[in-house]
Amino acid sequence: MTSAQIIILCTMIVYLGGMLVTGIWCSRKNKTTDDFYLGGRKLGPFVTAMSAEASDMSSWLLMGLPGLAYLTGVADAGWTAIGLAVGTYLNWLLVAKKLRRYSHIADNAITIPDYFKKRYHDNSNLLLLFSALFIIVFFIPYTASGFAACGKLFSSLLGVDYTVAMIVAAIIIITYTTTGGFLAASTTDFIQSIIMSFALIIVLAFGIGVAGGIDNVIANAQSLSGYLSLTHSYDPVTGSEAPYGFLNIITMFAWGLGYFGMPHILLRFMAIEDSNKLKLSRRVATAWVVISLIAAVCIGIVGLAMSDAGAIDTLTGSASETIIVRIADLLSQNGVLFAIIAGIILSGILASTMSTADSQLLASSSAISRDIVGVIFKKGLSDKANLIIARIALIAVAVIAVFIARDPSSSVFGIVSFAWAGFGAAFGPVILLSLYWKRSNRWGALAGMISGAVMVFIWKYLIRPMGGLWDVYELLPAFIVGLIAIIVVSLLTKAPEQQILDEFELAMKED
Repeated sequence: MTSAQIIILCTMIVYLGGMLVTGIWCSRKNKTTDDFYLGGRKLGPFVTAMSAEASDMSSWLLMGLPGLAYLTGVADAGWTAIGLAVGTYLNWLLVAKKLRRYSHIADNAITIPDYFKKRYHDNSNLLLLFSALFIIVFFIPYTASGFAACGKLFSSLLGVDYTVAMIVAAIIIITYTTTGGFLAASTTDFIQSIIMSFALIIVLAFGIGVAGGIDNVIANAQSLSGYLSLTHSYDPVTGSEAPYGFLNIITMFAWGLGYFGMPHILLRFMAIEDSNKLKLSRRVATAWVVISLIAAVCIGIVGLAMSDAGAIDTLTGSASETIIVRIADLLSQNGVLFAIIAGIILSGILASTMSTADSQLLASSSAISRDIVGVIFKKGLSDKANLIIARIALIAVAVIAVFIARDPSSSVFGIVSFAWAGFGAAFGPVILLSLYWKRSNRWGALAGMISGAVMVFIWKYLIRPMGGLWDVYELLPAFIVGLIAIIVVSLLTKAPEQQILDEFELAMKED
């Protein structure tokens, strides 16, 4: 291990230690499961905004998106970024304030399954059971992908054994999340969003300098046919361009629909202390997302210019996702100060992964401990007993995720893409109609949730492989199916009782 690598490692250890201290500090404020899973609804506007987006933008922001831009140019990465930016803004605009108020009116619901149950007065607990099961099904492998990303980072950079690196990272995430709960996850996510921003800025500035200036970067990109176009894609194998049709645009843009159903983001909306401050949160969150996505795409373009200038090796295939690691490694060779900065940059990659994994752990464990064990099988437990069950469930979920992540060749992006579609289709239509259509009922919500989730599997494995017009990201057709199912089944079944309608009107009057 070189001296630069030792400095990088020490910097990252300091960062990880800081996350543990934060978790221990936040643990003092957890007296009830309400505190553990929703922070007592006491989040400020900036923590709400930044933790929501940091928990969303996993290592995909610092690795996947730059790698995609590096290989194929602006079209794929650009339309995905546009879809995510629009989805972020609309989620904050349409869902955040209404969900915060409605979840409080609905008998102070503190998890998404709990909200569905109380919003529709579902005494059968079917809505709660199915939503909790879908959270477990889609989040455990999603969490595993985060653990795997941490292991790959340390393994590729420092030559550490993948399994050891992955387990150590998992233990740290488990420790601060288990002790501090939602407040720890949100506070650390806020810190991590700042580190991620720092990493993007430094990498972009250093890369432009090494590539010979912004004029050289632009000239290099313009020399590649279709590389900077949103209507054409660049083929790195043949060096030619191909039309980027409407179907491709819709497929990538559809990523934005996923936001309406992401449990770990929706929980931030429910947890803010003052719903009137959500407007400020929306502005902060949208600005951060737009700037971060633009910077990530630009890093891919700059990285290609660096490769063409001979500063770093040319990257192919999945290796393109390590572009920010290569740039950080090059930066570390310029002295102690730059090695420390490189360590902070790599901590940013770690932060982007950890900020998502901790939120996923909480959502998965709450589905088990509160929504399944606490409501369906066991009632009347003390707050202390509930906290113990919550922490045991979190550890159990993490252990399963570690087992799944034991294979270093597992596809991180594939898992993330599928889980994103699953949540967006299963929960997105239900969330939207629960807030905007008072005629929706529990049977419609249940039908929409199940049909949306099932259609994700059907479209991905049976329909999309047919290609042609069917080659559309599974989230879009599954979301539409879920939406239609809620409307049709709600209209064909009994209208909601008066108490539910009164609660709906009360929630709307507070706007």
